[in-house]
Amino acid sequence: MGIGIWELLLIMAIVLLLFGTRKLRHIGADLGAAIRGFKEALHEEQSEKQASSPDRIEAPNKVENSDLKPERPQRQPLEP
Repeated sequence: MGIGIWELLLIMAIVLLLFGTRKLRHIGADLGAAIRGFKEALHEEQSEKQASSPDRIEAPNKVENSDLKPERPQRQPLEP
């Protein structure tokens, strides 16, 4: 019960008639530039965070088998 292909085509045709191709081209270019700027800012912030963080001690990748086994509660025998 969502929007089908025909509804999307009708909406696109109405938007095209309202704004025209030139205006849509400029809107798309502005939107793309905004998204690119946002992504660049995210990458810049992540690289700054990694550069300013102190050296971390990494946990060993190996885990002993005894750590993997969960402890089970002891079963009590059923009384007749």
